[in-house]
Amino acid sequence: MSKRRNPDSGFAPLLHPDHPRPVTRRQFLAQGLIAGSAIVIGPSLVGLLRASGARADVLPCDVGFSPTGRIPFVVFDLAGGANTAGSNVLVGKQGGQLDLLSQDGYSLLGIPPAMNPISNAANADPELGLVFHADSAILRGIRARSAATTRAKINGAVFCAKSDNDTGNNPHNPMYGIYKAGANGQLVTLIGTQASDSGGNSQAPMAMIDPKVRPTKVDRPTDATGLVDTGKLTQILPDPADAKAVMLAAQDLSDQKVALMNETTAVNELIECAFRETTHLVADFGNPAALDPMADPIITGDATSIFTAADLNNTDFRKTASVMKLVVNGYAGAGTIELGGYDYHDGTRATGERRDFAAGQAIGAVLEYAARVNTPIAIYVLSDGSLSANGQIDNSTDGRGKFGWAGDNSSTAATFMLVFDPDGRPPLGPAGNQVGYFRPTGNVETAATRISDEVNLLAQAIVLNYLALHNQVGTLNTVLPGQGLGSGSQLDPLIAFANLPRFP
Repeated sequence: MSKRRNPDSGFAPLLHPDHPRPVTRRQFLAQGLIAGSAIVIGPSLVGLLRASGARADVLPCDVGFSPTGRIPFVVFDLAGGANTAGSNVLVGKQGGQLDLLSQDGYSLLGIPPAMNPISNAANADPELGLVFHADSAILRGIRARSAATTRAKINGAVFCAKSDNDTGNNPHNPMYGIYKAGANGQLVTLIGTQASDSGGNSQAPMAMIDPKVRPTKVDRPTDATGLVDTGKLTQILPDPADAKAVMLAAQDLSDQKVALMNETTAVNELIECAFRETTHLVADFGNPAALDPMADPIITGDATSIFTAADLNNTDFRKTASVMKLVVNGYAGAGTIELGGYDYHDGTRATGERRDFAAGQAIGAVLEYAARVNTPIAIYVLSDGSLSANGQIDNSTDGRGKFGWAGDNSSTAATFMLVFDPDGRPPLGPAGNQVGYFRPTGNVETAATRISDEVNLLAQAIVLNYLALHNQVGTLNTVLPGQGLGSGSQLDPLIAFANLPRFP
């Protein structure tokens, strides 16, 4: 049975005459033909013992949440080759975002002459610190889900760098590097909405991957609550204190029996650790609502919530709600949200505007949730390649009088990072709001920085900026041994952010 899609929703599948028929999962994803599904499986004690070889040094008994002090981190992976530069985030020449390109350069990036910042400075909107085009669909989406007070405490940077079109092979995703920089969670280290090594569509750089923390797949509320299974004890004893007392009694009995076992100290410690961890889970997460985005009134439930119940019928918004609930609250250290269908060059502008607006709403929801929970958040938005315009105005309602998207173009690619701090707008580092730059003709200048033409180094630069937010740039070589960004003053052109005041 196939599901009917509403062609007016902006999420109908994309079939391009210049593309082969999709055959791989990533191709189906990029063209909006499939969405994710999820299953989360926890290890048994027996499996844990076998996997560890009963070695205490590979499983320290660290029960309970010890905050890492790191900023929660979320990646938005727009599968298919979405537009970032120009029509969403403004890009400029060597002097920064407002060192303006030529008329032809902005036209290549989808902006007609009457709408570019050369014609009217008001077409450059600095509300988020990072300058967006005033009619950016992503910016409109962010505004739709966030308060002005939240947006006043955001800053960002655009990273001008090429990446390959229509492929999941770009080593874009920095999640493992973010973990190596200290991000961790109470229940799980990394999560993602796809069952891949990165948790999304684009790959993680091979040198960063640590199989021990491969992202757990979470793309719906039941996956979030399924991270913890406390059995029927909490149903029989709904008061967490009573359930904890029972578990502590069972733990004491177990300790007495373990003391009589003829096993190694390491095995005894593993068994003891398992009981302690189960007691902790029953005490702190006996009520599944603690992890359920659907039970969080900030996320949904009343007129002040970020999403309505109807919004959460949308697969992408369910993904976003599930990941942001876990990451922002510290249950996961970092998460990837893959959004499919961003290979939107069908000759119109309307399709891309609708999908960019949806991505902006998802980004805005995460920013607003962090604001209401009163915690900082770092968001990184990437896509595989980009596209260029055809010079034909789309005057439909959703086309907004802009040039239609004609085809893939890796030379117009860029990514961007937004940081929210409840204490105020984050300060900038030596590179400011733009890392690298574009040629006047609207293409990335590949000689600008080390990252301009090397996606794996772009991912390293995101980790560098994450470290900069924590005032830990000096640890880069420890976090990423063998990194290719350089050292000392060589790093300055790549550092967009200074440390947040909470990290002096």
